[in-house]
Amino acid sequence: MNKITLAGALLASLSLPMLAQASSFAGSSAGASSAGSSSSGDDKVVLQARDDAASFVASDGRIRGAQLESALRSLRERDPGARQASDLQLAQAILAR
Repeated sequence: MNKITLAGALLASLSLPMLAQASSFAGSSAGASSAGSSSSGDDKVVLQARDDAASFVASDGRIRGAQLESALRSLRERDPGARQASDLQLAQAILAR
């Protein structure tokens, strides 16, 4: 595990109260796919963004990777509640999955 990923994971674990709402956004894709309303490709996009999400959280938003941008867009397209969450909340939710 690289230092940025580790730092992001540590920061995410420190903000668990804030994640209660945000984690439902990233977690909703798993439930939706089992119901057939979301493709596994969308879930894969979110899962592949974990390293980018860790870098984003650890850098306080200064490092924004392409995979994270794609995951944020995907989450907001399929979950209306995610549209109200900040990028940081969604990145933390991705890490909490």
